[in-house]
Amino acid sequence: MKTIWIILGVILTVGFIFGAYFLVAGGQKPAVTIASYSSTDKERPRAEVKKTFKDLGKIKVSDEKSAEFSLKNVGQRPLQLSNISSSCNCTLGQVVIDGKESELFGMHNVSDFAGEIQPGREGKIKVIYRPYIMPVYGLIEREVYVTTNDPDNAKLVFKVKANVN
Repeated sequence: MKTIWIILGVILTVGFIFGAYFLVAGGQKPAVTIASYSSTDKERPRAEVKKTFKDLGKIKVSDEKSAEFSLKNVGQRPLQLSNISSSCNCTLGQVVIDGKESELFGMHNVSDFAGEIQPGREGKIKVIYRPYIMPVYGLIEREVYVTTNDPDNAKLVFKVKANVN
């Protein structure tokens, strides 16, 4: 009788250990590899941004406004976008590539997101300002930060301005 309890105990312990492992490791995605280039590489991604600032005008503290910025890859390798964050919890960033929207990224986001814009293609960076989250009145400026694998434009900053009343 003791042998059965020992065998049952061992089976339950092994099952618990494997179950805990799959529970912890099962939901994780493999880490995304960001390709690295130097400015002297002829075949590399190149980020082209024509506009990085938008005045949202007058806005009520209860409103939400957004701005979209175009980002084109004029290089020969995929342009990878990662580490998206913002200057304030009231401001969110979002990446749109081929019509697919990423999650929203805020000030304290830690994400494994890495979007790719293929050579000759264009993506969008959306900056969303929600003054009701951190009410501040008057002129404000908020930013969204995007890291790229373009060695000449490793960190892009997209800025919005508003007059909150």
